[in-house]
Amino acid sequence: MKRILVTGSAGQMGQTLRELAPFVKDTFFDFRDSSELDITDQEVINSIFQTGNYDYCINCAAYTNVEQAEKTPEPAFAVNAEGIKNLVSACKEHGVVLIHVSSDYVFDGTKEGPYTVEDETNPINEYGKSKLKGEQYIRQIWPNHYIIRTSWLYSKKYGHNFYRTIVKKASEGQDLHITDEQIGCPTNTESLASYIIKNLLSGEKSFGTYHVTDGKPMTWYDFAEQILKENSLSDKVNIVLDRNYRTFAKRPRNSVLS
Repeated sequence: MKRILVTGSAGQMGQTLRELAPFVKDTFFDFRDSSELDITDQEVINSIFQTGNYDYCINCAAYTNVEQAEKTPEPAFAVNAEGIKNLVSACKEHGVVLIHVSSDYVFDGTKEGPYTVEDETNPINEYGKSKLKGEQYIRQIWPNHYIIRTSWLYSKKYGHNFYRTIVKKASEGQDLHITDEQIGCPTNTESLASYIIKNLLSGEKSFGTYHVTDGKPMTWYDFAEQILKENSLSDKVNIVLDRNYRTFAKRPRNSVLS
């Protein structure tokens, strides 16, 4: 029986994996949220790994507040870089395969067309820089890993994300002001979790870096329209194209992953 540690289990990816776990044969999942396993604490990590006898670690722990990271980058780097260094070091010591969820924000968004895994990284905000640093630590420390870059991750059931925010605001009758100046591939956590279970825990893929998305490029405006249609809310709210929408952190114009 495979033994799988899942970090960051209270987030949208962790909760999605928890929902799917009972359907995975011959596998034991050990779900740990940040209160049980703080990846910035090496002693806690070592203690859990010493007794867990894990085969895989799926890392869903991440600092994801892009705006706040731009203002105070230290917490983002503590989790997304140094925390990952702690985790991958433990994986190496105990012979555990690391599956790490990374981001489209490691790219600058200036490319015309989808980004491949061979394309040069060049993050333009502190969040992206912290995620790239985490990737670099993984590659330097332990070859037995999968780095999964994804784009515009969302769950319909769990967490704080664009999908759930649009549904909530529309249900309350709030007008929506949405930009079309960025393009990406919205990716459901169920798709990403299924990919990890079917393709990585099975050992079918070689170690390395992969891009995993739902594959359909669209703008945030397009995505908002799709969300409203799916939830029969199109006639209940005004959606306004806002080309003056500004954020503190720079965002990649093109986040489409091949």
